[in-house]
Amino acid sequence: MAKILLLLAAFLCWPAASAPAQPEGEPIVIGGLFAQSGPAAVVGTPSKLVAEMTVQQINDMGGILGRPVTLISYDTESSPDVALRQARQLVEGDKVLAIIGPTSTGEGLAVKKYTEESHVPVIMTVGGDAVISGGKFGPYDWTFKAPQRTATAVAKIYDYLKGKNIAKIAVMSSKDAFGQDGLNDLKENASKFGIEIIAEETFDPKGTDFSAQAFKLQAAKPQAVVVWTIGPAGAIAAKNFAALPGDRPLLIQCHGQPGPSYLELAGEAAGGTVMPGTKLMAPESLPDEDPQKLVIETFIKAYKDNGIQEKFPLNTHSGYAYDALTLLRAGLEKAGKADPEALRAALEKLQNVVGVSGVYNLSSQDHNGLHADSLIMLIVDSGRFKLAP
Repeated sequence: MAKILLLLAAFLCWPAASAPAQPEGEPIVIGGLFAQSGPAAVVGTPSKLVAEMTVQQINDMGGILGRPVTLISYDTESSPDVALRQARQLVEGDKVLAIIGPTSTGEGLAVKKYTEESHVPVIMTVGGDAVISGGKFGPYDWTFKAPQRTATAVAKIYDYLKGKNIAKIAVMSSKDAFGQDGLNDLKENASKFGIEIIAEETFDPKGTDFSAQAFKLQAAKPQAVVVWTIGPAGAIAAKNFAALPGDRPLLIQCHGQPGPSYLELAGEAAGGTVMPGTKLMAPESLPDEDPQKLVIETFIKAYKDNGIQEKFPLNTHSGYAYDALTLLRAGLEKAGKADPEALRAALEKLQNVVGVSGVYNLSSQDHNGLHADSLIMLIVDSGRFKLAP
């Protein structure tokens, strides 16, 4: 399977004249839920473009099971209610085999109950654990996820802090589903790594100033502060901490922040901040024997060649839609037919699927299949991301 997917990656650099003939037959219809407007559009819009790019590449390679793939996508408007309504349209109106997306944790939670009950395979491109864990919607069977789980990112952060002999931390999390998901995992796993959370603060992710929260956390004298949010709020928090007088704690951002927008919005305040990210953020650090090296390099080339880089510079979210479609393709090839139940069963058995964000090893108990070694710790130095010392 890894060989097949590496061939897909290599194809991204082939000239069009070398590509196989276009597939024939009844299309395999896939749905896409991407926030192309609203607060999550900065992630959702490039995800849609990457999904379209990847579907075209798959079709240029001969499709899946000899059949072309058709992607029908809708704008969720960053709204859980809209995402649910459009999921219904994809399933009941468009008769899709499976769905890629949506973009945010709140949207994923809104969609999950319906798609589980409808027995539709969904490979989500969101970061929160709640969309694939038991939670209030009960056990999952049909929901899979391309990005690392929250618990995986927490483990990466805590392992790094333990290596730095940091035991006392504070946490600053957004009040939305993503932030609270992170807070829960940070609290649940702290003792396993010998970490003590000595102070907590929350904030509105749509806010513009979190100075009060930053001041309270600094007053507790933690060795480090972990900020759990996505979007501009992370940069605002970095500025607020940088403006505090006296000795400041080490600032740790979550795995949703690595990207040029954080560097641009935080400016000089970004310097010295540390965060986990995918290997996509530091491809130059990968040894030749790393199985992801070819996939990442060819993905970056395709991302640039298709004009996406100019509008949406690469960030840690960029590869999730590609990985979701890579898993979907591998699952269908393994299943041998375009059938929802067969696809679901095949996805649970995928091993060594090489993607942009990691090497996936799924099971009936793990619908994500990525572990802490799929992440690297980054530090902002001289306005760019480097491997953290």
